[in-house]
This record gives sequence, C-alpha cells and structure tokens, in this order.
Amino acid sequence: MSAAPTAPVSSVTLDETLHQDRILILDFGSQVTQLIARRVRESGVYCEIWPFTTDPARIKTFAPRGIILSGGPASVNGPDAPRIPDAVFDMAVPVLGICYGQQALCKQLGGEVESGDHREFGRAFVDIVEDCALFRGAWARGGREQVWMSHGDRVTALPPGFRTVAVSEGAPFAVIADEGRRLYGVQFHPEVVHTPHGAALLRNFTHNVAGCSGTWTMAGFRDMEIARIREQVGTGHVICGLSGGVDSSVAAVLIHEAIGDQLTCIFVDHGMLRAGEAEEVVSTFQGQFNIRLVHRDASDIFLSALDGVTDPEIKRKTIGRLFVEVFEEEATKLGGAQFLAQGTLYPDVIESVSFTGGPSVTIKSHHNVGGLPERMNMKLVEPLRELFKDEVRDLGRELGIPENIVGRHPFPGPGLSIRIPGAITREKLDLLRKVDTVFLEEIRAAGLYDAIWQAFAVLLPVRTVGVMGDGRTYDQACALRAVTSTDGMTADVYPFDMGFLTRVAGRIVNEVRGINRVTYDITSKPPGTIEWE
Repeated sequence: MSAAPTAPVSSVTLDETLHQDRILILDFGSQVTQLIARRVRESGVYCEIWPFTTDPARIKTFAPRGIILSGGPASVNGPDAPRIPDAVFDMAVPVLGICYGQQALCKQLGGEVESGDHREFGRAFVDIVEDCALFRGAWARGGREQVWMSHGDRVTALPPGFRTVAVSEGAPFAVIADEGRRLYGVQFHPEVVHTPHGAALLRNFTHNVAGCSGTWTMAGFRDMEIARIREQVGTGHVICGLSGGVDSSVAAVLIHEAIGDQLTCIFVDHGMLRAGEAEEVVSTFQGQFNIRLVHRDASDIFLSALDGVTDPEIKRKTIGRLFVEVFEEEATKLGGAQFLAQGTLYPDVIESVSFTGGPSVTIKSHHNVGGLPERMNMKLVEPLRELFKDEVRDLGRELGIPENIVGRHPFPGPGLSIRIPGAITREKLDLLRKVDTVFLEEIRAAGLYDAIWQAFAVLLPVRTVGVMGDGRTYDQACALRAVTSTDGMTADVYPFDMGFLTRVAGRIVNEVRGINRVTYDITSKPPGTIEWE
C-alpha cells in the first residue's frame, strides 16, 4: 500500500556552488519516492522531494534544472486524482514522469489513460524500439531490458508530440518521449534495484537532458555545513544526544569540527546496548576526537521501570520517556546551553511532517522518544537534515570517523529490549549479548558484515529440552536474523549457507550457557515492519 504524499518540507539555504544544479521531485504518494532522490543524489545532483500540492510560486522560486514526477497509488481517472501543477509546464524545464507521473503527464497533455484489467506488478521486460536521450550509453535500440512494474492503469493514446521508444507486454507505451519539449515518461520504476539499469536512465535525465554537472559531494557539504553551523551558533553552547549510532556520531563530529569545545555530548546508557558499546562510545569520542562527553549510566533507572513490562509498545514508550527525563537532567546540570543538536536525516524531515502540515518536534526518531519539553527552551541544530543515510556514512568517512561506527548496522533506540519478547531482566540481557556477540563475530570473520544491512539475535520466550553430553538441559532458545536492504523499508533474508549456520549454532550452544537451541529466521521484511516486534 503506498503512503500518502508528504507535506511541504522547508528548503535549506541553497549554496550557489553545491546546489547550483538541482532537481525537484514532486511526490504523488509512492512508497519508493525517496529512492528516486537517493539515485539522483548518488549521481552527484542535489534534489528535494515536495508534494504535488506545493504552491506553484514556490516551485518556480526553487528554480530546478528538471522535475521528476513520482509514482503513486491513485488512478488518474479518479474524481479527485492528483494533478501536476501547471507551473511545471510553464517553466519549460525537462520533466520525467514515473508510473503515475507518466500517466498524469499524458492525461493532462491530451493523451488517454485506461483503467481496467491491465495490472502489471513485479518483474517485466521492455523492448527498446527507438533511440532516446534517456537511453544514451545504457539501453540500445533493439535490445530488451528488465524493469520493475507496479501499475493498474496504462496509457492507451499519446498526447501530441510524443512518440513511443520502448514497449512491454502489458504497457504498449512503456517509455515515451517528446524531446522537443524535453518531456519523458516511463511506466516502470527506474529507481528500484529490480530495474538493473534504471539508475543510468535517471542519470541521463539529470545530466544529459537537464544539463546538471554533478557538484553535490560530501566534501563540499562538509565545508558548507561547518560554515553554516558557525553562523547559526555564534558563541553559543550546543548539547548533543550521542547514542553511538551513525547519525548522532556524524552530527557530533561535524559540529565539533565547526565549534570545538562549544559542544558537549550527553551519552545516556540505558543498559540495553550490545556488549562493549558503551566503552567504545566513550573511548572513540573522548579519546580519538577529544569531544566533551557526559556519560550517564542510567541502566538501573531503565531496568527498574521495565521490570515486569511485557508489551513491546509500552517498553518503547517507557524507554522514550525516561530518555527525555535523564537527558534533560544532565542538560540542566550543564546550564547555559542555547542549542540542542540532533542527527535528523532528510527521510525524518519528510516523514515527520503530516499531509496537513505542521512539523512534529521530536528528538531523533531512532531514540523513539516523545516531544522535546518546551521548558528546555533550546534552538535546534540539525546539520544532517539534507542527507540520506548513505550520504551520512560518506560524510562520516570524510570526517575520519572509524569504519566500525560509520558502517555499523542499524540499531534501535530501545536497544536489546525489543529483541527480548516478554519481560526484561539483566540475566536475559547478558544472555542475549553473548549470543549476539558470537553471531556478529562469525559474520565479520566470514567477511559478510558489509553485505548485510542488519543482523541480530533474538531471545525467544520459550524453553526447550535438550541433551548435552550426558545431561538433560531445559534452557532458552534463540533466533538469528540477517537481512539485506537498499531502502530500510523492505528487506530480504540473507542466504547463509548451512555450513555457516551450523558453525554459528555450534559456538552459541557451546559458549553461551543457558542456550540449547538456535533457529534462523527466514522471513522477509515488508514495508513498515519495525525490528522483531
């Protein structure tokens, strides 16, 4: 099910060098719109995602080199079908319509779109029948290319000036072009990995058609953002909530590079981290980067509040509430800080704004905490709010942050608590840490860590009977999970071979007293699924 279109997101102050070539993506509600932006950014071109309801005057002021129209769940023949703003055509810039975007382009320019039994979902193949600027160096006339389709309606008649350049079995107008007006449409999704050469088509649009030169780099962003932080903060003091995750780590080091000791980081240790993570955070940020760091071990407070709690949502809310309370307590001790730093990313900016408008003021979403108390009266510093996750990792490398932090798998704010169904105890946490450590050790030893998006262990709420040596055991069972993902929304199981799984299970049963059975989870992760629970 596709998500609703996002509401307007405030633009950044555009740097004339770094942002001089920019693309605007108008969102019609596709759940993979963010992937379009990521592919465009990967080609060195800055872009932003705005909803199709954006004020036309704002679109013109943004002055993009080109506009991409996303897919969406609606039918262009519906009574309240989303429309392309007239400003898009008035600006005479190149336009690329994707899926719904192609259909809307045709409908509004005089073509025809038919609703009915023309559904086409999943892998398909298109035949290239004519040359086109989108195909340059990627697709060849007479060739056949794999693509990913996801549509119910289809174009049945082209508007004046358009020609067909590729067809598929289910879409007679799979790719269309009016190169005189630089208008293009594709029925499939070039932004997903299931369209192998889709990124090349998008690059052809941004570089060859729209004339972008590719000035968007993390080296340039670093210099621009350091100057911007200095201008915003002046002589003020900044407090940053540091978790040791990628986002907060990169934000902290970037801000520290800009203002030095005007930054103090607060690391709230809730007692549900992986083995050795608290020590790693302290040694890295105090030792390597010489950042002022307050380390608050609040594990007793958190574990006491979670005693007997079994509902996963109550766990999250409890941890979120306590995080805010402990963080505020430590911030108050410091006194005099005017700014709060967050590792907010561009997807957070998009997703935290409702369709009716009005941003949700929250501390970084991976902490799963509530709203920032008004009594703290602090201004936000959000140096990463333009960036996607992969860009944050690149920026971290640019800043010299160790790979063990920059390349770390995503780890939820509530930590191991949501990987222990049922009540949380210190004994269960210690048991899970040991299992988790063995699993990750073996993944790294096999050279698989970077090929996996996320891997973790879960302590199952069951006990099983087993025989070890000459004795009978009645111990815990655990599950292992490893998935690959390109968007963080969907995931596929990582295909370990049986030799690897046998070796890992053997180590866990032999080395972790209290575990006598290991299973491997082979389910995929549908959109919207959060961790295990």
